[in-house]
Amino acid sequence: MEQWQRKRDIIAMLSTQEFVSGEALAERLGISRAAISKHIDVLETLGLSIYSVKGRGYKLATPVSLIDESRLKQGIERRCFYFDDIPSTNAFMLSHSEELESGDVCIAEHQSAGRGRRGRKWVSPYGSHLYFSLFWRLTDGMSKAMGLSLVVGCSLAKVLKDLGVAGIGLKWPNDVYLDGRKLAGILVEMKGQADSNCELIIGIGVNMAMPDAQGEVIDQPWADLQGLAMPGKTEFAVRLQRQLQADLALFEREGLKAFLERWQASDSFIGKPVNLIMADKVETGICRGIDEQGALLLEVAGESKSYIGGEISLRPA
Repeated sequence: MEQWQRKRDIIAMLSTQEFVSGEALAERLGISRAAISKHIDVLETLGLSIYSVKGRGYKLATPVSLIDESRLKQGIERRCFYFDDIPSTNAFMLSHSEELESGDVCIAEHQSAGRGRRGRKWVSPYGSHLYFSLFWRLTDGMSKAMGLSLVVGCSLAKVLKDLGVAGIGLKWPNDVYLDGRKLAGILVEMKGQADSNCELIIGIGVNMAMPDAQGEVIDQPWADLQGLAMPGKTEFAVRLQRQLQADLALFEREGLKAFLERWQASDSFIGKPVNLIMADKVETGICRGIDEQGALLLEVAGESKSYIGGEISLRPA
């Protein structure tokens, strides 16, 4: 714990956007310059970009906003598990699901095995983004969870828009875009039965300030919130948890139909030609939004078709 606090202290000192000497860091923290160098090496291993210039010292290449654990737990009325480093917030929640209650969250500064859709790795540099998982229990079972990732997308979009972020769009079934580039991803994992209690883990990753080195390994256009007039990551996480709790309760009462208008208002592809990439073929048509089950509606040669689940990806035509 003490070692992580020292790393957090170093990040705080380097967040002025000015170079800070190793000597100044060592004096402030009461440790040797060699120890400072080791902490810097570890932070770089965890994905942070840190400039090191002989005679000048160190400086963060991009700003880092760390969670204030005390303010986080004051703002979230449910249980909140917070870690500097963890394999995966979703995996943690899945392994503790029997003792969790709806609305409980897990947040980490770094994931060593962050998970994305279809088994992809979610790039998780330390402190640079929001890695967030929320637990929810559906008493009516998995059959009532269809379209849940779309509800989560609507929740995240509303939080961002309420904070004044322009250019937010939704991409079926689980992405949030900023100015046509991927800003956030959603991964919903389930445990339970089709017609009885179902435990849901809702994982959300939001790009806050992407380090250059990490951005270079992402295989699609991406966006982050750096440079926008946003509150800190703590306030953002609190707002997100509250919005999710309200929207998930609404989803349980009224189903996806309560969100169709919100989805359509933010759908990045509605009315546009798209390619729907499936395991064994590609379907080209005009995106017509979603139905009350969360299926994608595609107009192909004048005929409306619906698609849901499976190995499907949506791309601009």
